[in-house]
Amino acid sequence: MLEQLQQLIHTIYNVRGIIEWGGIVMVCGIIFIETGLFAGFFLPGDSLLVTAGIFAASGHIQLAWLVTLVPLCAVAGDQLGYLVGWKAGQALYSRPDSRFFKQRHLRDAHQFYERHGGKAIVLARFIPIVRTFCPAVAGAARMSYRRFLAYDVCGGVLWVLTTVLGGFFLGSVVPNVEHEIHWVILAVVVVSLMPPAIHLLRQRRAKSAGAMPNAEPGQ
Repeated sequence: MLEQLQQLIHTIYNVRGIIEWGGIVMVCGIIFIETGLFAGFFLPGDSLLVTAGIFAASGHIQLAWLVTLVPLCAVAGDQLGYLVGWKAGQALYSRPDSRFFKQRHLRDAHQFYERHGGKAIVLARFIPIVRTFCPAVAGAARMSYRRFLAYDVCGGVLWVLTTVLGGFFLGSVVPNVEHEIHWVILAVVVVSLMPPAIHLLRQRRAKSAGAMPNAEPGQ
């Protein structure tokens, strides 16, 4: 069982193998699942898109298809998430944890949405896990669909273009970078995890500060 799980994880995060095997179809499918289904929160969206951009620079995949079809899939995935949130509403917050659904992820996305409002739909695109749950939160909060769609299209296009074109630029200026793709993926993962790590650190500091006893008068 453990070996099968390790093999599954290796397959999922082998973004180079995914692109070489499935091409643009697999990239589009993974982006749709990551943004549209709760079970997709662990998929490698950022690193997949950067790697796809690098492969486009070396001619293994068409850049025009990437920047056209992938944003459409990213936006379509969010529409599904919004619909689930709109239909399920508050029932999502009482749903028990499972292998592919965690209440803490939904709460984090809700707090992010409450803090940033409509801008959260754009900002969430660049934060793993939050981008999966934020559309459902917006739907549950009854955010205007027209407003949601406007923010979502902007966020989806911006996210895909920055990651794909960033990878394309890297692949164009660094010779044979596709042969050192594991280092690129590591850098992308570190950068993408920085926002949630900073948020978690701030939360812990706030809790520590709130738990400290008040100083005695005159001390």
